[in-house]
Amino acid sequence: MSGFLPDEPSAEVRVSPNFGPRRETVDMIVLHYTGMETGAGAEAWLCDPASEVSSHYLVHEDGRIVQMVRESDRAWHAGKSSWFGRSDINSCSVGIEIVNPGHSLGYRNFPKRQIEALIGLCKGIVQRHSIPAQRVLAHSDVAPGRKIDPGERFPWKALFEAGVGHLVEAAPVRRGAVLKAGDASAEVEALQSMLALYGYGVEISGAFERQTEIVVEAFQRHFRQRKVDGVADGSTFRTLERLLGSVRAVPSK
Repeated sequence: MSGFLPDEPSAEVRVSPNFGPRRETVDMIVLHYTGMETGAGAEAWLCDPASEVSSHYLVHEDGRIVQMVRESDRAWHAGKSSWFGRSDINSCSVGIEIVNPGHSLGYRNFPKRQIEALIGLCKGIVQRHSIPAQRVLAHSDVAPGRKIDPGERFPWKALFEAGVGHLVEAAPVRRGAVLKAGDASAEVEALQSMLALYGYGVEISGAFERQTEIVVEAFQRHFRQRKVDGVADGSTFRTLERLLGSVRAVPSK
């Protein structure tokens, strides 16, 4: 493909060869950070056939938006991932890479102009594909443990206040009873059930094993960013309950 008209009017086009046909209807946005030293390097990598990765969009720190794959095509951004038991997240999502060096290269706050550009981009995608608010997700939500981006510095609240995504006010962190690795109880089973009901890939076993800890960390990184430790304290429970109480019914397909 030599070029295409951008789906997002404000986007520049730089074609990536790393894409294929979709197998499902788009009903999700997955947000990533690039995790590379520079935006230019990330853009080049996403368009390099040797990388075998891509995303539909890249949002630079100065607010420039680059589209690399048409929204009608399947970009290769999510890797091994799942949500509501569906494993081909690439086929049902639009992937957006947000330039940021990430945790291993000097993780920093996301510039205001970058987030403003991202909000406008997400609004357009949501409108074009009728994407529910609770399906604007982090890479760490659909690939917990394997991925931690866009991370605990990502301003989900700014997106939510602008009408993008799903969020509730996180319950205050206080001392009290917690569930942690090694515990086994009906309370652990209830926690796992609630996480799975929202969409996370977690086995409902009643045992707080490593995978449950990883999923709790992913949940906290998105919805309770003040403390990300994988321990299900009262704040984590109450925030999850609030989140489920405010969700609109969406078919899991």
